[in-house]
Amino acid sequence: MFKKLLLLLLISTAFVNAQTSVEKDLEILETTEQAETYLKEKKSKKNKLITFNEEKHKTILAKELFKLSIGGKKVNDGEFEKTYYKVVNKTKKKYERLSYIYLDGSKYKLEEINTLRDKIIAKYHNGAPFDFLAKQYSMDANAKKGGDLGWFLKEETHPAFETNVFGETHELNDIFKVDVPTENWYYVILKTHEPKEILEIDVLKIVESKL
Repeated sequence: MFKKLLLLLLISTAFVNAQTSVEKDLEILETTEQAETYLKEKKSKKNKLITFNEEKHKTILAKELFKLSIGGKKVNDGEFEKTYYKVVNKTKKKYERLSYIYLDGSKYKLEEINTLRDKIIAKYHNGAPFDFLAKQYSMDANAKKGGDLGWFLKEETHPAFETNVFGETHELNDIFKVDVPTENWYYVILKTHEPKEILEIDVLKIVESKL
């Protein structure tokens, strides 16, 4: 009986020490760079650095984490494992949003594409909803969403696309053409939103097993 009690005590002590080790690690880790280095050293598939975007992530967990300041922590204590979250960075980034109709230049001649785009723009000006036109004419999977690209960083786009779309001044609800001939990409673009500052947080997630 004594041996069993001693064994249980040793297991319990080891678990407490493991918890303390993780908590000490979290205290030391203060930046995104330190968190990335830590993850490379630990090499656990469960531990990760997650970026939460206030527009894209609406879960209860995300909302709770957004309320924390940099350095703030949250712990979920489950039956088999304990999960730690620590906010290591908090920033606002300028996002864009638009809708588009894509036409494949490898399947149409440029003259045909321009004729079709003029037709699409004319229909839009005559009252046809852009999402309806996108579903009818756009030649990629985004047509199912009515051409809405969602919120994105302009530096995430192709350089030629970035230059043509953001290098010029376009007003809200402007409809215009964009060509990327090197890729055979041809677009009709609708500016649906003004640029928006969106809050993002980098969160270090560490999962500690209780088994």
